[in-house]
Amino acid sequence: MKNWITRLLIYIALFYNLLLGANDAAANQLSDVYVQQLNTIPGMEKLAIADNIFKENRRDDFRRFREIIKGAEKLEGLFTLYRAKDSGAIYWEIKPEQLNKNYLGIVTLESGVGESGLYSGLPLQDFLFYFQRVNNNLHFVIRNVKFRTEPGQPEERSLARSFSDSVLYAVNIVCIDPYSKNLIIDINDLLMQDFPGLTPLLKYFLQTEYQLEESKSYLGDVNSFPFNLEVDSIYGFSSPEGANLITLPDSRALTLKVHYSFSQLRENNGYIPRLADDRVGYFITAFQDFSGNHSKEPFVRYINRWHLELSDPNAALSPPKKPIVFWIENAVPLEYRDAVREGVLMWNKAFEKVGFQNAIEVRQMPDDADWHPADVRYNTIRWFNSLDAGFARGPMRVNPFTGEILDADIIVDANMVRSLQQDYHTLIEANSDDLYSTSIYAKSRVKMNQPYATGIHKSRVENRETWSNDSDFYYSMESSFQAAMGALTLSLVQDAIPSSDQMKKYVHQYLRSLIAHEVGHTLGLRHNFHGSTMLAPGELNDTQITHTKGLVGSVMDYLPVNIAPQGVQQGDYFPAVIGPYDEWAIEYGYKRYSNLMVEAMTPVTEKPFLEQIALASPQPELSYATDEDISDINPLANIWDMSSDVLVYSQWQMDNARMMWQRLDKGSPLRAEGYGDLRLLFNRILNYYFRNATLLTQYIGGQSFRRHHALDQTHAHFVPVPLEKQRQVLTNFNEYVFDKNAFSFSPHLLNQLAPSRFSHWGNPIPIYRLDYPIHERILYIQSVILRSLLSGDRLNRLRDIELKTLPGESLTIPELFDTLQKDIWTEVFTSESHMSISSIRRSLQREHLNILLSMVLRKTYVPEDGRTIAWYELRQLHKAINAGVKQHSGNLDIYTLAHLEESSDRITKALNAQLLSY
Repeated sequence: MKNWITRLLIYIALFYNLLLGANDAAANQLSDVYVQQLNTIPGMEKLAIADNIFKENRRDDFRRFREIIKGAEKLEGLFTLYRAKDSGAIYWEIKPEQLNKNYLGIVTLESGVGESGLYSGLPLQDFLFYFQRVNNNLHFVIRNVKFRTEPGQPEERSLARSFSDSVLYAVNIVCIDPYSKNLIIDINDLLMQDFPGLTPLLKYFLQTEYQLEESKSYLGDVNSFPFNLEVDSIYGFSSPEGANLITLPDSRALTLKVHYSFSQLRENNGYIPRLADDRVGYFITAFQDFSGNHSKEPFVRYINRWHLELSDPNAALSPPKKPIVFWIENAVPLEYRDAVREGVLMWNKAFEKVGFQNAIEVRQMPDDADWHPADVRYNTIRWFNSLDAGFARGPMRVNPFTGEILDADIIVDANMVRSLQQDYHTLIEANSDDLYSTSIYAKSRVKMNQPYATGIHKSRVENRETWSNDSDFYYSMESSFQAAMGALTLSLVQDAIPSSDQMKKYVHQYLRSLIAHEVGHTLGLRHNFHGSTMLAPGELNDTQITHTKGLVGSVMDYLPVNIAPQGVQQGDYFPAVIGPYDEWAIEYGYKRYSNLMVEAMTPVTEKPFLEQIALASPQPELSYATDEDISDINPLANIWDMSSDVLVYSQWQMDNARMMWQRLDKGSPLRAEGYGDLRLLFNRILNYYFRNATLLTQYIGGQSFRRHHALDQTHAHFVPVPLEKQRQVLTNFNEYVFDKNAFSFSPHLLNQLAPSRFSHWGNPIPIYRLDYPIHERILYIQSVILRSLLSGDRLNRLRDIELKTLPGESLTIPELFDTLQKDIWTEVFTSESHMSISSIRRSLQREHLNILLSMVLRKTYVPEDGRTIAWYELRQLHKAINAGVKQHSGNLDIYTLAHLEESSDRITKALNAQLLSY
């Protein structure tokens, strides 16, 4: 008994001195005494831990651990941290039971530079990770969740050998608590290197090499909570030459703040994954299943959704046990908070239809909040400023095993609304003077659901990249452009100034709709580019319809501003309620399956229940087409279009554009502003005209496509556009794009189009002609449309459709070629007494001739039927030109005569060259 007490007292004294700060000499002396006692006193089971400590010779760990905790601030939570008061060093303690356990990591760019893709609040990456001890190193490992099998099956051994996890970092273990066996690492070793991979991102976005400077980098706020750890890291970068960054005082040095959230992964919380269906647009968590179930489909796909449970499952309408709560960041301007709140709460209508009362709540972040907007515990709507961004995004983070949404943060650039409220024509393209930068044809260069532009960081949670991509940029430009066009219409038609109540109401509608779209993403929904086609053109401005059924079938479309045609009372500019498709999609994702006969609920158990919901997909208002469905084939699966008859809608908007040009020409309140503004407004209206004209190209050779599962005559996957509709489109192209009177501007207006002459940072003078290049602008519009109509892909589709329809029911290649040629060369094919071809028409005719010559000379790809028809059309044109020149030779101006003779000569040479090549 005496020996046991003596030994215990020595043990307590030793640890008291080591843990509370005895000097090294005293600690070593006590250690020596303790070791001597071990040699003379029999070991006892209760003191086995203490014996092992010194048998393993861990006295250095005793001293190091004592040095770390002496006087340090202890931050307890999911992980315990020690912050040294003198040095500021922070040590991270990992318990043995926390090794090899799954955690969620979220990395956010907390502060950027405000331009060139580096914006505050952008998600950088998120991943599932675990800690693994290997000798004296702690490995930070990203878990591979792409391949799975049932637990306990032999396939588990094969998967472990076949597919690797990713060990991102290995950090040195500073010491091990001899008593608890907790591992201690220096957090700097992990987070003060380029953990988020900013160096390659800077190189990509800024096209300049930047290096991380250790001396300029440091840790900011660190907070440990029961279920998450929040850390700010500030990274200093430098470059000898620097990038061309306007927002920095000196671009040779920049600082970026990154926020980290490391949280415990929610497991065994009763959440049941829900199987995906391609008729309903949800983001998906997919994995390859190697279980021996012999399914024809190797992938299992779960939709991403929140874990919502009814408080009272038996009630017709019940609050959720835990609602989805969005916090409006305290940086959001006061005048916009109501619109933000309304945009979020619009979705409660859909949840009420599946039994949830107030499924979503909105709260205001206090000005003195002690939490961070990037904290994984809070879903936030954040506000940031930039020089050139102008976008909003709604990313989410999910459990990669189940698809459960864990966190969501919407970010909105102030440019999206500031330009409308304060200065409606100061947008991101304000210094741009060309159609190329904001052309709707940018969408043809951007595959909106393809990997993001950087190709560097992929999300380990959603298995898709989370950095900003090109589609964000083009979407933001177009969204801002559409909003500006609505504001411009208000100003030109209704003389509304930026500070008027009308303009404030307009901005409110726009922001509310924008937020509703982004919230839809955070609920798990993908884009639905069929959503804008629900109403007929005549219904778009009937508020009795749009306030009940909705302006569109889905707010998840890319929606243009709804501008009423002339003579029609203006309705809603943007949706005031979500659409029928949105309600149906929420039903599929969140309606509770309550089958009392089923004891163990599984994703497979729910499948018949979900199939019954999905069977409604053929209903027109539930039509669905997402990013990968966008192509030149379907005129109703498009972006920035409106109504079930885009042909009528686009004609309305081009008529509106012509009216706005007249107002600019005749004078309006806007004319009192700077002369550079008039050029900007003229160009913006021209862009709007162009966008609406290009919407019509998809009708030619177009086919509607639906995601039906039923294979019958009623639900055909592809339905060609009726021949009459295609012919009407060609008529509209002639009237609005190709006709000699399509673009008619007074000399007075054209002579007023001077550019701004202010030149300073943020407002450089672009390099373009000082006077307005009207011929170039018009020819660009005509050329883009004409080349699209005569593209090889379109001609191939036209040829294929002839086999998919009855004779005489499809537009043929010869009819397309002949119609365009006669519309473009009208002066040649008509017998006018005096033939004179304007300069705009001559440019168009040369472009048409260039296209046909390239086909005949095999300089561009077209199907052989297209090439031979081009050869035939050239011969007809050659005959008509020669006949016209002969008939009117004495009445032709020199421009027209030279143009026709040169065109005839080119055709002759091309036809001869073609003959000689055989």
